[in-house]
Amino acid sequence: MLLSKASEPETALPSLHALIRFRAGLDGAGPLAGAAHFLNCSLAAVFVAILLLAPPALAADRGTIVREAVIYISPDSASHKLAQAERGREIILLDKSRNWIHVEALLGYVNNPDPAFIDDDDEADRKTVSGWILDAGIVWGSTPSGDRILFGAAVDAEDVASQRHGRRGAAQDALRLYQRVYDIFPNSPLAGEALYRSADIRWQIDKADLMSRPSAHEKESFYRQGINDDQMRLVIKKFPGTKWAEQASFHLIDNKLCGDWQGSSKCPDKEAEIYEKYAKEHPQSPSAPEALYNALSRRAALIEIYKTEDQPKKSDKSKDEAIALAQQLNTQYPQSEWSSRGQMLLYLIQQGVPTYGNSLE
Repeated sequence: MLLSKASEPETALPSLHALIRFRAGLDGAGPLAGAAHFLNCSLAAVFVAILLLAPPALAADRGTIVREAVIYISPDSASHKLAQAERGREIILLDKSRNWIHVEALLGYVNNPDPAFIDDDDEADRKTVSGWILDAGIVWGSTPSGDRILFGAAVDAEDVASQRHGRRGAAQDALRLYQRVYDIFPNSPLAGEALYRSADIRWQIDKADLMSRPSAHEKESFYRQGINDDQMRLVIKKFPGTKWAEQASFHLIDNKLCGDWQGSSKCPDKEAEIYEKYAKEHPQSPSAPEALYNALSRRAALIEIYKTEDQPKKSDKSKDEAIALAQQLNTQYPQSEWSSRGQMLLYLIQQGVPTYGNSLE
């Protein structure tokens, strides 16, 4: 976080040395000693109270923008343009002048060529710009319904990002806006969901990048770089026991999966166990039906894989386990689309149709 350069009006405080000197004149022995002691305590109490009531020297408003804003060198649209701040960028209020505000804006990494693709976690290399922007489209911590405004702006940006020809950088806008809901309004009822959604967008972006690399096809997960899970773990830490924490835990499984099974039973067997464990430990999670289906699909694949490894008993066991998982999925989550997909797999298994490999009649 940045420290504001703004300063509040100074509060005149009595000099501590003056109080001490005044006390010294009353501390001598004699009839005034008792009064001196009483006055000493009273002065100390007054001095502490004044200190507690004094405004902090670096107090400042912290907010974000829900529009793109041009940062000018002075409060005049004809002045030199310093930078452009995207939606969701963090700003610190320094000063005001009519319908302009002087701010310090965090715009991302100094050396990043495209500020739309910024990871905001690391503050060490952030680019900070101080300048003037129009006082419009800004949400502060004191803005009425500010959390809902930011959340709505984030949902809108996420929707635009999902469109085929959506606004460039809209996904990153949504990521930042969701994050600002949690940063600026940590006690909001929307904070948990906002933090999760921000982490989810970041996860999907990082996952797509990692899956495009050659190392993504390595059989073992430890041969490739994992997806950064700091934000997901923050969701779990800050909102334990919520559905957002449970969904964050589900995402963490991605880093434990193999890149390519390469026809071996080791990977799908291990992954099925991981998904079964998640479904058992998080039965109320919105991701539990998907976890059961993922376990089912891997057990179904093992029916054929074990045949290629000349392990007919394990193949038969995998078939029984797959059927049991399909039935469990249908019993526990009958309204889920994952249950319907599970019924499709169950039908193929019962019909003896392979669900993995290139087996054809």
